[in-house]
Amino acid sequence: MSTTVTTRAGDTAIIVLTEAELGPYVTDAAARSWLTGPGLPGDSGVLSFAELNRAGLRTVADSTGDPQGRLAAELRDQLVIGGLLGPGGLETESVLLDGATGEISTTHFLHDRPDLMDRRPLAPSLRTLVRFAEATDELAGLRGQFASYVGRYGPKAVAEASRHLLAVFEDGTDGEPAPFWRMAALIRPLALVAGRAGQSGLALDLPPRLLDQEFGRREVVRFEEVDFPATLTHEPTRRFLREVGLPEDAFLFTLDTDVMLPTLAEYYADVDPSAEIPARADRLIRLGHLAEDNSLVVDGETGAVLNWSESEARLFPLNTDVSTLAFTLWLLHREQAIDEESGHALTSDTYDQLAMTMLQVLSTVDPTGTRAGTDGRHYWTEAFQDEASGLLESVGGVR
Repeated sequence: MSTTVTTRAGDTAIIVLTEAELGPYVTDAAARSWLTGPGLPGDSGVLSFAELNRAGLRTVADSTGDPQGRLAAELRDQLVIGGLLGPGGLETESVLLDGATGEISTTHFLHDRPDLMDRRPLAPSLRTLVRFAEATDELAGLRGQFASYVGRYGPKAVAEASRHLLAVFEDGTDGEPAPFWRMAALIRPLALVAGRAGQSGLALDLPPRLLDQEFGRREVVRFEEVDFPATLTHEPTRRFLREVGLPEDAFLFTLDTDVMLPTLAEYYADVDPSAEIPARADRLIRLGHLAEDNSLVVDGETGAVLNWSESEARLFPLNTDVSTLAFTLWLLHREQAIDEESGHALTSDTYDQLAMTMLQVLSTVDPTGTRAGTDGRHYWTEAFQDEASGLLESVGGVR
């Protein structure tokens, strides 16, 4: 099939197709009108339509080849027009257009097992899809209809933004937006819970008692001066650990509370003197452990939070500082609470979409995972991706 034509409206790239390019593949009048008129955004933070520029309109059957005819009949003639975006702008699953009805759905390409591929609803039309993506981008940039949230943060701002975004998604879908948008309305506004004015001397200014309210006051540990080793000289970190604290037990993380906070060198001198440790282990303070033999440490001079992988004997960036670490733990706990309140509707069939949404929120607040070294290793990112890909691999694998 033909390639698309890309035009520009102001400073915004717009992807537009000609009537000839639509050919017999798109018969829905509204879809034809949209593709040849307003077009599709070329720079959305939620969706990518680069597939149209790469290959033009093509069907799922064309994309898979499907020489043995194993692809479900309802998928064969669906048109591949783009993909949902995850952290770092990577496409996570393909976006499909039903040329006959104009409906939009998503699928994961399982090239080895096309018989296991299915569709998940995304939007009733291209117009609705674009409107939802624009609203999500406006929330992320605090512009347009969300411009009034500039400078506002805390649980109240989160709740209002969530209701606002959900109202956008419910309008035009008879009050029943696809699960992807519903979880976006619940999860994406969580980025507004912490301020970024730098009053704390850290990346985030967490609202007072945020962790207490989320985990329970008795579950949040606050340290005293006597608990700090002399090499913890980063004062904003010391103040945060004294005044705000960290949850003792959180998702994939357990805080060290049995003894005064040790340096990594002191910790291994006690538990395994023969273990390999980094050269600056006397300046790394061990806060606790992550799953699978990983220690969570903070650099005593800079306040950077790192992951010490015992199996690889390597340090990897984890969080910008203890404020973004606390936000990460809060975010993970909040998602679990929201999921329970929804009767596990968020994770029943769309955990991979939820994982990508969570990672996008985390990367918005703390971009450590998107710049975590040349090998791209980042504990939180891998934890989410492993769980999401594990579900997909259980039904045939993703390539």
